[in-house]
Amino acid sequence: MQQKKSFSRILADNIGFFFVLPWLIGFICFKVYPFASSLYYSFTNYDLFNGISKFGLMNYEKIFTDEDIVRAFKVTFKYAIFDVPLKLAFALFIAYILNFKLKGVNFFRTAYYIPSILGGSIAIAILWRAVFNNDGLINTVITFFGGDKINWMASDGGAMAVIVLLRVWQFGSAMVIFLAALKGVSQDLYEAASIDGAGKWTQFFKITVPLITPVIFYNLITQLCQAFQEFNGPFLVTKGGPNGGTTLISILIYNNAFLRHKMGMASAQAWVLFIIVMVFTAVAFISQKKWVYYSDEDGR
Repeated sequence: MQQKKSFSRILADNIGFFFVLPWLIGFICFKVYPFASSLYYSFTNYDLFNGISKFGLMNYEKIFTDEDIVRAFKVTFKYAIFDVPLKLAFALFIAYILNFKLKGVNFFRTAYYIPSILGGSIAIAILWRAVFNNDGLINTVITFFGGDKINWMASDGGAMAVIVLLRVWQFGSAMVIFLAALKGVSQDLYEAASIDGAGKWTQFFKITVPLITPVIFYNLITQLCQAFQEFNGPFLVTKGGPNGGTTLISILIYNNAFLRHKMGMASAQAWVLFIIVMVFTAVAFISQKKWVYYSDEDGR
C-alpha cells in the first residue's frame, strides 16, 4: 500500500514530464539525432551502400573548390535576393489594400491566401511548368496580342524568373501576418496625419511601415530561411536547368544523397547551407536595432 502511494506521489509530482515525454522522444529521435549524425557524416566519405572508409575535411575542401558546387551556392544567393524582397513587398502591398473597408474584402482575403496553401504541392509546380511552356497559357496570351513566343526555360534568366514568380505567387501567409499587423495600427494616427495634410503615401511610409517593422522583421527571417531551402519549384519546374542555371544547393544535396548515395558530401553541403542561413539570420538580428521599432523600450 505504501509503495502504491509513493508511486502515485511520484506520478503526481512529474505528471507534466509524462505529458511532454512523447514529444521529447520524437524530438531526440527525429531532430537531435539526425542533426548530430549529419555533422559526423559530413567529415566522412560515407556511401549509403558501402559505408565509411575515410575521415577528414575532404568534403568541405571540395565544396569551396568545385565549380559546380560554388555555382549552386551563387544561384541560391541569386534566387534568395530576388525572391525575398519581391515576396515581402507584394505581400505588404496586397495586405495594405485589403486593410481598407472594401466590398467583398473577406472573399479577396481568402482568394489571395489560397495560393500559399496550394503553392508547395507537386501538382501546382507541374501546373506552373505547363503554364510557362512554349504552348502554355502565358505564351498563348502573348501571341493573342501579337507578340512572339518566349522560351522561358531556354535561358538562365527566364528559368530563374519562372521559379521566383512561383514563390512570389505564394505570398498569402506573409500577407495574413502583415494584415494582422496593419489591423493593430491605431486609426487615430492616420486621422492626425490627415489633419496635418499628410497623403496616403506619406502615411504609409511615415506611420504604417515604422509601426509594423517588427512584423516585417519576422517575415524577413522566415522567408529568408524558406528561400535558402527551396526545392520543389526548381526541381519540378526547371529541373535545375538550363545547364545548372537554376540548380539550387538543395537540389545538389538531394542529388548527392539519393541519386549518388554520397551521404557524407550531402551532409557537408547541408551544414554549409545551415551556417550560411545562421549567419544571415544573425546579421538580421544585429541590424534590427537600427530599423526595427518596438512599442516599448524592453523590446529594443
